[in-house]
Amino acid sequence: MHVATRSTPSPPASRGTRQSWLDALRGIAALIVVFEHSLDPLLPEIRRSISPWFDFGQYGVLVFFLVSGYVVPVSLERRGSVRGFWITRVFRLYPLWAMVAVAGTVFGLIGVYTPLPAQASGQPWSFALAHLTMLQDLLQVPSVVNVFWTLSYEMAFYLLVTAMFVFRIHRASAGTSLSLAVCALVAGTLVPAGWLSHAVGGGVIVVAAVVLLGGIVAVLSENPRVRARGAAAVAVLTLVLLTFNSRVGAWQSLIILATMFGGTAIYRMERSPALWARWRWMIGLVPVISVAVAVWLGPGWGMTEAGQLAFKWGWSTAVVAAWLTFAAGLALRHRAFPPVLVWLGLASYSVYLLHPLVLQVVRRLTMDPSGIPLAERLAWEAVLFIAVIACAAVTYRLVERPAQRLGRRLARSAAEKERDVPPADERVLTTAGRS
Repeated sequence: MHVATRSTPSPPASRGTRQSWLDALRGIAALIVVFEHSLDPLLPEIRRSISPWFDFGQYGVLVFFLVSGYVVPVSLERRGSVRGFWITRVFRLYPLWAMVAVAGTVFGLIGVYTPLPAQASGQPWSFALAHLTMLQDLLQVPSVVNVFWTLSYEMAFYLLVTAMFVFRIHRASAGTSLSLAVCALVAGTLVPAGWLSHAVGGGVIVVAAVVLLGGIVAVLSENPRVRARGAAAVAVLTLVLLTFNSRVGAWQSLIILATMFGGTAIYRMERSPALWARWRWMIGLVPVISVAVAVWLGPGWGMTEAGQLAFKWGWSTAVVAAWLTFAAGLALRHRAFPPVLVWLGLASYSVYLLHPLVLQVVRRLTMDPSGIPLAERLAWEAVLFIAVIACAAVTYRLVERPAQRLGRRLARSAAEKERDVPPADERVLTTAGRS
């Protein structure tokens, strides 16, 4: 049974061109995020002097989001199977996530990592349930490991992409990107962060989990009506949470999704001169609106005037730098990239999830940076990066790769059972399975 219309496949890209530049961007983004989180304990001078003008962390995650936007929908479309797509997503994200979540919980309990959020002990079941959905940042639940917040937006993107694919409107990526950016301005002006949870209470978590599970089960059905209803349910849930309940506020949440769909639109424009002529102005408006919304709305309440100014500058320059970095990677996509960066891109998920735990160990060993000479702190910085990369190499080899292989094998089996949909050609864009 058909789950979507088939499109004419694009010519295969070589492994050394399109895939390597995407991996290299991921590698750069992962290192930048590690660097950002090391500033407070090791390089407070940079935090004081540069961070008010440029947010390294936002820059890194926005590059990640652009890459995900570029490759993830393509993975679904080339596979032609919603069931296969979700199998690979689950096996891509959850095994390492579960390991790090358990480690972060243990670290918090024994005092190595930052103390666990109060909600973890006060409302353990809702805390755990929110994390299992990976939407905890959209459910007003603090993450057990700080970097988990970005996974909520990855999950929101997967849900919207799936719904659009089921309704066969998945090629409207440029319009979707621009619409989300415009909505960010309106919603950011009218809706306070976390409004839904503040109005309704903790029941939002249970309702969201039930709708999410039921919607995904329905989307995987072979009955077209059931599948459409499931797609509508997950789409409405996602948009409601992004707009009315995100931790960072409606404007940031919607801008993040606009950025991801912007990456998707760039993928389509790259392959069609007609689309480039029609869409380039729409995509060009997305980073412009992103900066304008940040300058207009800022972080909202709870910050000094100087803090708000620093946020606006830091966010704005990070947005511009992320889009320029992605454009540079796209322009250089046919060139060879350093193998180290390409490998770091392959292991970037491990680097990203593990580095907060390694950093906390380093933090316990160094304590107050003001009493340590700069040369010694730079040495600790090098130790941090080496330790993170070494740990990532182990988990990538022993956790990520086996889980990905199993996921791809199960996805191929699922695709073969959908008689009208051929198995995926994983060689065309294997990067899509790693985002």
